[in-house]
Amino acid sequence: MPQVSAAIDALPDAVASALARLGGDLATARKRRKESQKAWAARLQVSVHTLIRMEKGDPSVSMGVYATALWMIQRHAALAALADPKEDLAALEADVQNAARRHRPRPSP
Repeated sequence: MPQVSAAIDALPDAVASALARLGGDLATARKRRKESQKAWAARLQVSVHTLIRMEKGDPSVSMGVYATALWMIQRHAALAALADPKEDLAALEADVQNAARRHRPRPSP
């Protein structure tokens, strides 16, 4: 049996929940299109077993398989926007704080 990655063992609960939801939503999208697991697995070029794991949100399924499934339902653009730097509020706040520190007037001697 293959060894499980430490990263998967340390997966935060919020991430596991998000993957489970994504997998479930992809399963719903497949069913709404009235496509069998066998047909979708073939289109994804994976086994039916891997498709089932993806639809359950298994974190060991490759990002490429999830991304291709999103492409199959024409939602791949949403994937590209997930880590958009202009949406990274924590980094933007740090940038503002750093800029404010750099531009503070120096006390007069």
